[in-house]
Amino acid sequence: MQVGHIGINVTNLQRSKEFYIKLFGFDLMGESSEEGKKFAFLGNEEKLLVTLWEQSDKPFSCSSAGLHHLAFELEDMDRLRSFENTLEALGVEKIYDKMVSHKEGASSGGLFFLDPDGTRLEVCVSEGMHECSPASSDGPSCGFF
Repeated sequence: MQVGHIGINVTNLQRSKEFYIKLFGFDLMGESSEEGKKFAFLGNEEKLLVTLWEQSDKPFSCSSAGLHHLAFELEDMDRLRSFENTLEALGVEKIYDKMVSHKEGASSGGLFFLDPDGTRLEVCVSEGMHECSPASSDGPSCGFF
């Protein structure tokens, strides 16, 4: 079994659509701008990855049950460094100011940041983070922010 796609509620479809397309390079695969039924289907190479639904009237809440964070995995450290440059060029708000490993001694880790509605996102690699430290020694970097 694998995840098919992720649906995210947003407060402003146009703003979120631009964010995800610019940052991740997603293709717009379908959309509706009909009032009360606004959505965008985003993906690449004909694979749907993220659906955005303008169905929220307030930003992401860390105190509600549901999504904790959404992680995308890249192939290698070169792609992660390139992604970090894109984050910085777009002025995206980071949760941690640098790349962090998932835990002490882990070879996996990545970058943690927020979308326009405050949804917590991660872009990570499974190998190559040996020289990076975790965000804290209290638990996994992806668990307690």
